[in-house]
Formats: sequence, C-alpha cells, structure tokens
Amino acid sequence: MQNLLHYTKHVIDEAAEWMIFIHGAGGSSLTWKYQVDGFKDHFNLLLIDMRDHGFSKNLQPGYRVYDFKIITDDLLRTIDDSGVRKAHFIALSLGSIILQKLSERRPEMMKTMIMCGGVFKADVRISFFAHCAKFFSYFVPFRWIYDGFILIVMPRRNHKFSRDQYRKQSLKLAPGEFLKWLGLYRDFFVVVRKFFDTKLTKPSLLINGSQDHVFLDAAKRYAARHQPLADLVVMEGRGHLCNLEDRKAFNAIVLRWLGKG
Repeated sequence: MQNLLHYTKHVIDEAAEWMIFIHGAGGSSLTWKYQVDGFKDHFNLLLIDMRDHGFSKNLQPGYRVYDFKIITDDLLRTIDDSGVRKAHFIALSLGSIILQKLSERRPEMMKTMIMCGGVFKADVRISFFAHCAKFFSYFVPFRWIYDGFILIVMPRRNHKFSRDQYRKQSLKLAPGEFLKWLGLYRDFFVVVRKFFDTKLTKPSLLINGSQDHVFLDAAKRYAARHQPLADLVVMEGRGHLCNLEDRKAFNAIVLRWLGKG
C-alpha cells in the first residue's frame, strides 16, 4: 500500500542544513528546478510531490474530500520517512498555508519559513472565484477552470512562462483529483483567518512580485503585523511565481537572507 508521497533528495553533506520544498496546488516538485540549481551547493534538499501531483499518485488511504489536515499528514509522514528532522522550509502560493499548518503541528522541525507568492488573506476575489469554480465544475471541463484561475492570477505578457510551466505540471492532475483540491476552499477561509492572527514564532521571509495583484497587499499587511520576525521582499516587475520569472534574483534574495549570499 502506497502511503508516502514521492520525494527526491539532493545531499551534499550529511552535516549540512536541510531545505524542504512545498509546491503550490496544480504544480509539482518541478516548480523548484531552478532553485535546486541555485541551492544545491549550500544545502541538502528535499523535494516533495503532494498528493495527486507529480509522481504522488494513488495514495492510500484515499479520501472522498480533502482538508488541510489530510495534506499536512501526508507531508509529515513523508518527511519522517526521509529522515530529515529540522530544516529551512520554502513554499509557493497555496503551499504557504500548508507550511503554516506544518509549523503549527511541528514547530521544532522549522528553522525558518520562506514563502513565495504566499496566501495570507482570502479577499472577495478569491472567495468569488472559489465559489464560481465549484459551481462551474459541474458544467465545464476542469481544465478551463484551472486555466482561468492561472490567467486571473498571472495576466501579463511577462507572466507567460510561469503560466505555461504551471499548466504543463497541472496536466498530471485528473479531473476528480482537481475537484478534491478545489474542495479545500471549505477549509481554506477558516485556516487563512486563523494564521493571519496567529503569532509568528519562526524567522520568515516573504517574497512577492510587485505585479502579484491578488496576493501582494495581504502579504504587506501580514509582514507589518508580524514584525520583527517577518521580512518582505518585493521583486519589481515580477508576478505571482517570481521564483520562475526571475530565478537568479529570487535565489540571490533567499541565499542572502539565510546568510549564504
């Protein structure tokens, strides 16, 4: 019975610090391929494909609907199997919420938290899209819904590479799997509200593009609320997936913040 997520390790030295990567909904560990190139000389790396994504298919037990506890349980079980006990964690988009759930469950495992394009508030646009997506999922192919969301979040011409990368990776998701992840919206609004107000206990780096028009304002409010542990870096002229749009600058920001630059 397959009950572990697919994961990949890059080890430079058993004594080196670890970095664990959490991708966003619809992505996979391939989202981080440019960060592997940038960080593999500084850290041991653990890359994980979440349930239904990448190579993490047909996990048992199966569930009719998902919630954030199920997703977090998957990750904790897999991290324990990998043997990593403490790490820097880096998450993308929706992965930032999952990262905060991990921190709540296992704070001793976290050295730092790095959140790219993090989700910190559920504003009216996200709420409206989530409810519309659930309604239209009964009538239109899920691919249209997913592509529509990507276009809303990353609408500009210079976001095209990021859009294309996420579309390509999302092809691994079957329609039924997509609907289960879409169902997280039931849990999403409560979880986001809770973590916005929960006191931050770990040094955290927030990285957003200046063109991340859906999520940047909330990131600014979150960083201001959780000083001095939260640092926000805004990458000018970049969108939601700034780790893909400008991988060299993104990697340099992270390494400098971690004292490796």
